[in-house]
Amino acid sequence: MSSPVDLPEPTLLRPATDRPLPAHLTLLYRGPLASCDYDCPYCPFAKRRDSPGTLRADRAALERFTDWVAGRTGTRFSVLFTPWGEGLTRSWYRRAITRLSHLPHVERVAIQTNLSGRTAWLADCDRDSVALWTTYHPGEVDHERFLQKTSELTELGVRFSVGVVGQPEHLAAARRMRADLPEGVYLWVNAAEGLTYTDAEAEVWQGIDPHFHYSRDPHPSRGAPCRTGDTVLSVNGDGDVRRCHFVDTPLGNLYDGSFADGLGPSPCPLTSCDCHIGYVHLETLDLYDVFRGGVVERVPAVTPPRSRNPPDAPHRPVPSEAGGRSDLRALPGAGW
Repeated sequence: MSSPVDLPEPTLLRPATDRPLPAHLTLLYRGPLASCDYDCPYCPFAKRRDSPGTLRADRAALERFTDWVAGRTGTRFSVLFTPWGEGLTRSWYRRAITRLSHLPHVERVAIQTNLSGRTAWLADCDRDSVALWTTYHPGEVDHERFLQKTSELTELGVRFSVGVVGQPEHLAAARRMRADLPEGVYLWVNAAEGLTYTDAEAEVWQGIDPHFHYSRDPHPSRGAPCRTGDTVLSVNGDGDVRRCHFVDTPLGNLYDGSFADGLGPSPCPLTSCDCHIGYVHLETLDLYDVFRGGVVERVPAVTPPRSRNPPDAPHRPVPSEAGGRSDLRALPGAGW
């Protein structure tokens, strides 16, 4: 039997605010989990193992979060799980997603995953609301094995996107995956950590992902209107709420209701935003139109046409890890 995990006593929490929540909230949840079964060289969490205590705490925190969403029937929710590690190898993430998918006030529940685990459990989900944001790591999984997993998702009727980090050594694998995926499956490319792309290099990746230009360079954001802090929130395992994963200023706590007093439109306080789960919410971009109906799982409303004759890649050395973008702050694998 697992040891109990201490959670805050209700008597120690401030009374919940009477302020009503927005009609719709998008919640990006990240608990203590930081372990992964992959060993990607560009990820600080590669092959990391969590202690039994951390895993118990992560499970308890996730169950608490799921209970909170289940009990707030007056608001419609979209939920994206953005674990540092791989969540779907843990049974409690599969249970949470299955439960949330069946709640009538949850429009979408999705998770970022390397798709290394089994897929049969998704048959128990409501396929109208569940979705997966998957990342293909060519150095960690065979092409055929990953492609078979995507075929299983298609057979199950699960919405999903596929992505790859735009490392030079991944180009051939990304092209092959794009060629073998069905026409209607979107394959996105995230700009690699520490790499600046020439126009010629960017054109090559643009031939694989017609939306690559959004990822290529950081977006100026200071003072720009953003949905985060208003209808989009970041939540950690303790229930601390921030406007997004990249702004440290807390708005309050989910479980005592104090976060609601801080909700409302406010400009971005950061100089730039360089990660998709952040800049997709900038109102200065058109990405809510591009990904209409699929914002949390990164599925565009219209599947971009496939480039029939993408340009050849110019030769360049593999970049060093120093400098460049800051995606490592946000997502596992520097590209999920």
